[in-house]
Amino acid sequence: MNELNYIEKLLDGEKVEWKPLWEIADLIRGRVISKDYLLNNVGDYPVYSSQTVNNGQIGKINTYDYDGEFVNWTTDGANAGTIFYRTGKFSVTNVSGLIKLKSDIRLTHKFIFYWLSREAYKYVYSGMGNPKLMSHQIEKIFIPIPPIHVQKKIVQILDAFTELTTELTTELKARKKQYNYYRDRLLTFGDDVQWKPLGEILIRTKGTNITASQMKILHRPSAPLKIFAGGKTVAFVNFEDIPEKNINRYHSIIVKSRGVIEFEYYDKPFSHKNEMWAYHSINININIKFVYYFLKTQEPYFQHLGSKMQMPQIATPDTDKFKIPIPPLHVQERIVKLLDKFDTLTDSITDGLPREIELRKQQYNYYRDLLLTFPK
Repeated sequence: MNELNYIEKLLDGEKVEWKPLWEIADLIRGRVISKDYLLNNVGDYPVYSSQTVNNGQIGKINTYDYDGEFVNWTTDGANAGTIFYRTGKFSVTNVSGLIKLKSDIRLTHKFIFYWLSREAYKYVYSGMGNPKLMSHQIEKIFIPIPPIHVQKKIVQILDAFTELTTELTTELKARKKQYNYYRDRLLTFGDDVQWKPLGEILIRTKGTNITASQMKILHRPSAPLKIFAGGKTVAFVNFEDIPEKNINRYHSIIVKSRGVIEFEYYDKPFSHKNEMWAYHSINININIKFVYYFLKTQEPYFQHLGSKMQMPQIATPDTDKFKIPIPPLHVQERIVKLLDKFDTLTDSITDGLPREIELRKQQYNYYRDLLLTFPK
């Protein structure tokens, strides 16, 4: 059954009217709410802005500007065009706006929320390099007005998918919190074990002299050799694309030393830009993945250390001289086995909860498009 046949069956011969948003709703812009105002007027009523984390909430104050049911959209910045459904007493900042349906319109705010969640991003434009979706743009979006019972059926189905994804996301957060708790307990050691500098127990290797533009030119999605740059930037290249001496074939810890400072474990042939470095071990009493897990718990320390520079960065002595615990090998291996299981559950792309959440999102998008395809 295709999309049009499905919605036609749901409509059962009833017509769908189309109107621009400005005809059916009032559009309201938020006001400037500074950080100082948030700090000096703490209360029970949420303030929403343009961020997407924490459902857009940036704090709570002791007053509110709006009370009721609204659709909220972000007007400026990287998240311009993000849509939220709001109820209750709250305020919004000047980088977001509210949509309030007129009383004589047979539409529900939740239906409008789902419709704009799919359509609004199409109207975002770049104003002086800053993405925007201002009132004069969003008001032009045409809104379908199916019979109210059809709207309620669509909302009921999409709410069910949203609730399932929310439950899975909540479970994932709980598992990550549990993982961090057990990881920290497993990796807490005292004077009962040896502590040695990384530079004494591991071998540090260099990367390859390659630029970001060269990485982009050489990149082949199916190539076997991974080259790491800062953050999440990588390229896959062929072995002959870089000197053999710059290819690392050991299971290693990659130190991302500039910008976003973090550690990554990799167990296939690789290289990286030469401002970074990596560690591996040939010591039979050292499990390199145990060292990786311990260093992950220390990332806040290295990030704080790097923040003293204008461009956050650390140097090789910062890691070479850093002492880590060396428990007996069988203890290292047991810890790695336990943390691998947690890691698979919480972080794997192909296994565990993240994969399940991704599948549910794909399913939601499919049915959302199916349910929101109306004849014109």
